[in-house]
Amino acid sequence: MALYKVKSLFQLGNQIQPLLITQCDKFHTTSDLSAWSRNSGPKRWLKYNDVIYPPQSPDEEPRPAFVCHQRTNIKYSPWKMWYIASLVRGMSVDEAIKQLKFVLKKGSKDVMEVIEEARELAIKEHNVQYGTNLWVAESFVGKGQVIKGMRRHGRMRHGLVRYFHCHYFVRLEEGTPPKDYYMHAPKEPSQQLQEWLEEMRKRKIINSL
Repeated sequence: MALYKVKSLFQLGNQIQPLLITQCDKFHTTSDLSAWSRNSGPKRWLKYNDVIYPPQSPDEEPRPAFVCHQRTNIKYSPWKMWYIASLVRGMSVDEAIKQLKFVLKKGSKDVMEVIEEARELAIKEHNVQYGTNLWVAESFVGKGQVIKGMRRHGRMRHGLVRYFHCHYFVRLEEGTPPKDYYMHAPKEPSQQLQEWLEEMRKRKIINSL
């Protein structure tokens, strides 16, 4: 009788085993494993490289080649990175790299590497003949991922710590940089003085004769 019970248990185990294997295969742990490795960075900036423009006529001004590049989730404050991104706007690529070598900030290394990567990308994929004939047309920063942590204080208290990340975007354009990047139509000092005088003369004292 005992031998019959043991044989029946073995037979029952052989029947249940494939069922357990199939149930274990249906377990999904992808969301838990990729919780910290998901790609949460921006994706629209690089799509400008895939835009196909119509052919130009001979009387039109030739459209300069450009390349957009980015680096996402840099472990650096976006407010500190803004100063570095503003520094290289309107500079040639060689001058921007030269100036970034003297910037004593941690984010200058990432900005310099992104500009160098964009220059190589322009030569390989965007038919730019000379890598020195490029200038920084756009350079700006975006706020990235913010990870919250906890700092222990005395008397069973705690404080909230935020670890900021930032995105850096750059666009290199073929040609020589403009003389005045921020002012497209700068005025002479005499013109600025004349406009200021006209504004001052237009002033009016309220409730006067």
